Amino acid sequence: MHKWWAKLWGLAVMVSLLLPETALAAAKKVAPLVVVADTRKFSGWEAWWTNLYNESHLYFALLTVAIIPIVGLIFGLLADVVMNWIGLDLKHRDLAEH
Repeated sequence: MHKWWAKLWGLAVMVSLLLPETALAAAKKVAPLVVVADTRKFSGWEAWWTNLYNESHLYFALLTVAIIPIVGLIFGLLADVVMNWIGLDLKHRDLAEH
């Protein structure tokens, strides 16, 4: 009984994987989709950022990956300054768990 269900499940997986290819093969050929950002309303750094996205998705992704940790570091340091300013000292605290 277990082998029968395993074979049925395998057949269902194969059909679900091959069905989209069959449907695409029967359709008319269409032009590939072009993904771009609308830059008409932007100026300054926003226009530069959207133009970078439109020109090279790779450079946009690499720059985004490089910027995220830098912004996280800046926000973390800013949060430390603000917490110290309002009186929360997390560097010299007594652990209540011990």
